[in-house]
Amino acid sequence: MLTLIRGGGDLASGIALRLHRSGLRIVITELPQPLVVRRLVSFAEAVPEEEWTVEGVKAKRVEDPSKVDAVLDRRMIPVLVDPDLDSLSLLKPQVVVDARMIKRPPETGKEIASLVIGLGPGFEAGENCHAAIETNRGHNLGRVFWQGAPEEDTGLPGEVMGYRSERVLRSPAAGILENHVEIGDLLEKGQLIAEVNGILVQSPFPGALRGLLRDGTRVKKGMKIGDVDPRGDPSYCRMVSEKSRCLGGAVLESILSRPELRPLLWN
Repeated sequence: MLTLIRGGGDLASGIALRLHRSGLRIVITELPQPLVVRRLVSFAEAVPEEEWTVEGVKAKRVEDPSKVDAVLDRRMIPVLVDPDLDSLSLLKPQVVVDARMIKRPPETGKEIASLVIGLGPGFEAGENCHAAIETNRGHNLGRVFWQGAPEEDTGLPGEVMGYRSERVLRSPAAGILENHVEIGDLLEKGQLIAEVNGILVQSPFPGALRGLLRDGTRVKKGMKIGDVDPRGDPSYCRMVSEKSRCLGGAVLESILSRPELRPLLWN
């Protein structure tokens, strides 16, 4: 059985890790130029780098969908540049997990696979997917809905040590991102992180740079470009988050909940 995950960002990669470690066959589809902030823990980095490893699991960029099986046979996760799912008819995945976090209704529906799982706002179980998973932090994080929809987008990141919206770095202008530090670097308050069209982006408080878009990325004004962690532990920048692991468990629960899929899981 093949599970296709749309998106290779940090949440999608946490899901891919949990399924891969459980023995399932996974393929990830991504954009030609992924817009991923937490790059060190995102399999999307296999697109520009050709290969990328997250917590000991290696992903490999695949140009041709007919080569997916060869990568899977090497116990690697294939990452295919295919944002429009043109490879769907060839791959024929039994499960599709939409983990792009687009926060709007998807352009596809539940007809594309035997089980379609959607993460977060924009998905409604029974309408555009079979199962929808709550992604907002709180009591319902990771809850699987077989009818209805997750909570609406709050627009706010989770609180860490009293910091919330301040943790997110946003582009001050439209243009090309020029980075001055690396993910994992320890920052002082006011330290230069990046610039766009000569406008500086500085650290709002002391901490570790948890995520940053790739240098040279074309960005829009107000776009999320980075993330500062006030806990100041660089090791967290290279570890899948507790939220990602929770969502991975929810996706695994959704798949195992379908009796018709169980005999196919490890075949």
